[in-house]
Amino acid sequence: MLELINVNPGSGDPIYRQLSEQVVRLIVGGQLEAEQVLPSVRQMAEHLSVNPMTVSRAIQQLVEQGWLERRRGQPTRVARRESSEKTSGAKLLKPQVDDLLSQAKQLGISQDELMELIERCW
Repeated sequence: MLELINVNPGSGDPIYRQLSEQVVRLIVGGQLEAEQVLPSVRQMAEHLSVNPMTVSRAIQQLVEQGWLERRRGQPTRVARRESSEKTSGAKLLKPQVDDLLSQAKQLGISQDELMELIERCW
């Protein structure tokens, strides 16, 4: 799991947010399954070369949102989610797609040009 997560300290987004968003994507994408145990905060912090408090903040946020669960004396696990609570990957990407469309319109890029660019990058 650790090899699937990376953070960019130079990014405008706080590291804890980058980490929490990536964990949600891994859950929604099926790379992390319900009940799967996550590495410890210390292990994640060491792997990402960040402060353990940063990792702890991201984990706590995900616990509060219902993505992860913590039980005293046990490792953090991916929470079970009801099918009605499942989030689609498309729903998670919508804000970035909206930003992309806005930028494309500002740059005068047509829908066909944008679709061609996406196809090439895919």
